[in-house]
Amino acid sequence: MSGASTATGGQSELISLDAGELARRIHAREVSSVEVTRAHLERIEAVDGPDGVHAFLHVDAEGALAAAEAVDRAVAEGGPVSPLAGVPVAVKDNMTTTDMPTTCASAILDGWRPPYDATVVARLRAAGLIPLGKTNLDEFAMGSSTENSAFGTTRNPWDLSRIPGGSGGGSSAAVAAGEAPLALGSDTGGSIRQPGAVTGTVGVKPTYGTVSRYGLVAFSSSLDQIGPCARSVLDAALLHEVIGGHDPRDQTSVDGPLPPVVEAALAGARGDLAGVRVGIVSEFSGEGYQPGVLAAFTDAVRVLGELGADVVEVSCPSFSYALPAYYLIAPSEASSNLARFDAMRYGLRVGDDGSQSTDEVMSQTREKGFGAEVKRRIMIGTHALSAGSYDALYGKALKARTLIVRDFTAAFETCDVLVSPTTPTTAFPIGERTDDPLAMYLADLCTIPSNLAGNAALSVPCGLAADDQLPVGMQIMAPALADDRAYRVAAAYETARASASDAGPRIPELRALETSR
Repeated sequence: MSGASTATGGQSELISLDAGELARRIHAREVSSVEVTRAHLERIEAVDGPDGVHAFLHVDAEGALAAAEAVDRAVAEGGPVSPLAGVPVAVKDNMTTTDMPTTCASAILDGWRPPYDATVVARLRAAGLIPLGKTNLDEFAMGSSTENSAFGTTRNPWDLSRIPGGSGGGSSAAVAAGEAPLALGSDTGGSIRQPGAVTGTVGVKPTYGTVSRYGLVAFSSSLDQIGPCARSVLDAALLHEVIGGHDPRDQTSVDGPLPPVVEAALAGARGDLAGVRVGIVSEFSGEGYQPGVLAAFTDAVRVLGELGADVVEVSCPSFSYALPAYYLIAPSEASSNLARFDAMRYGLRVGDDGSQSTDEVMSQTREKGFGAEVKRRIMIGTHALSAGSYDALYGKALKARTLIVRDFTAAFETCDVLVSPTTPTTAFPIGERTDDPLAMYLADLCTIPSNLAGNAALSVPCGLAADDQLPVGMQIMAPALADDRAYRVAAAYETARASASDAGPRIPELRALETSR
């Protein structure tokens, strides 16, 4: 991207438009996909990098422009194009790509180029979306702040001294900063929704098994789920429909129709929630929650009531077990999944001078290649699975998971959706929690239950906290395979907010960066 200039004039408008509007203009030949792609590449050049937002680990400007040219040719020839053809997208760097490195933000995979595309990446390409590059994350998706990356911390575009959430802070920050209108993330305990909340973007965890995990580098296989990041609910739904659906290469893939999320988002945008019963989870409030977050959430619930929803309070007492259960189940699965990084087949290899044994090479490679948080979770998981601890730790965590599923089942018998703050606080300062893992883990307090149960959940922006003027997210949870319910409620709320003075999601000012590059 050498020689690229800061986006100005019409290019500034292009980076501020929703993906759906960009697609409409591209398909109507009011603007070309090349122009749209170039505007976003120039935005990346202007505000990203180690001293800026640092959302991207790799940018493929040449490949993106070539893909955009192909879409423009198809549009000019009058051929059929998909609803999002020509729109740029960013991809979290734990999804395999043949034309770009896949590092999982880990030194152990630095520079690795996979021999195959993840199913979701292949579906992006087939639909004519334009992959711009790979976004930063906490190493192997283990973290809540994107500070655990081997390649530097991502910063929140709203305040560069703050975290953008994690593990998918790179994807959410790229969307929030106007570097990409859409992005893909993965959500194991909140890694799409929590970054969405603290960056003022929409983040969705689909029902487990409805979006293929083939080509997603596994962290915790029973919890991981790929989903969309966007600046509007409809954009998230449009991307969701591109990537969703059955995949025979994923043994956990649901063989059935995808919930009608776009239809639901369009219906919700009409602003009528009459007949929808919304349950406020009583366990997600009170001590430990930032007052500004609770105030913004309370106001959002008030709006749902004004839209016609029947709002009630529900109790899910087993949700109190979610955090400890998660931090036994997820590390246990990680200790198994990360065993493949053995210095024998791909990635980093340290100490292989012919004098060391295979075990010595493996040990030295893992010591050098894995970061502190990854090592911590591998050790926790290995201990939880050990013969002396299995029943007392891992076994009890699985029982707690069952109780959480039962609480969801009971709540959804009386409510269509459940709501809560997405995260207890707004974005905290970079470095504030790096020496306190438990405080860091609490950022995912509200999001983890939906991963353990496998149901759908999304985060929609609900304004700024009055006490620090940083974004707050409202989490909307729906039953498994009822993702459309969450989209309907989120779209109705978003539409109501759009008529208010705060006007919903927007690209924060980054003028200091824009003028310094």
